[in-house]
Amino acid sequence: MPKVKTKKIVSKRFRLTKNGKILHRTQGRRHIRRRKTKSRQRRQDKSRQITNTKEKTRVKRFINT
Repeated sequence: MPKVKTKKIVSKRFRLTKNGKILHRTQGRRHIRRRKTKSRQRRQDKSRQITNTKEKTRVKRFINT
């Protein structure tokens, strides 16, 4: 059976921490920032954690293969 390759786009968009958490960048933070509030911009600058279990397992399967 051939080796299963890592999905490169998934490995670029998501990051797996040492404790097994999956982090991703917040959407909508790259442009049109002047009409967003400063608190919203600060929230979007941080990485977010995936909490949905189904999504977690899907991303882990693509990263670790």
